[in-house]
Amino acid sequence: MFEPKNILNKISYLQYPFMLISGYYIVQPYIVGFDTIWENYNLALLFMGIAISLSTLQDTTKMQNEMSRKIWEDPKKGKRMLIALALLAFGCIAIGIFGASVSTNKALKELSYGIIVLGIGLIGMLNTAMDLFDNHRLDKKATPSNEKAFIQEPDI
Repeated sequence: MFEPKNILNKISYLQYPFMLISGYYIVQPYIVGFDTIWENYNLALLFMGIAISLSTLQDTTKMQNEMSRKIWEDPKKGKRMLIALALLAFGCIAIGIFGASVSTNKALKELSYGIIVLGIGLIGMLNTAMDLFDNHRLDKKATPSNEKAFIQEPDI
């Protein structure tokens, strides 16, 4: 059956080729020379921003790994992670806008656009992280110890 959620979840796996392309542009100056390092790093930031945007299409009801589980189930760690992601996302956008508007160097101006795209991808990741936190935090879920608070027993 056609379910958009499943199709989007499958599309999220396209993040991996984009991450590999980003890694290629990071390593390329070390192989062929540092003449085009700024162009390569700009492309790496662009492809990483796209990869992060694609990763936000994943199913937020499923946990990806053990480290994620430890973060998103703990209310304190989850809130800290959300704050860190928000600061990183908006910091990237602010630095990118500042660099694009103030810099007179063409290479730094182009690099600023890559930083902006990365920040936009991180905003999508922040939204997904908030969904993960809401879906998995233990203080908001029914557990065997507090399950009775959520289950109403019938009156006999």
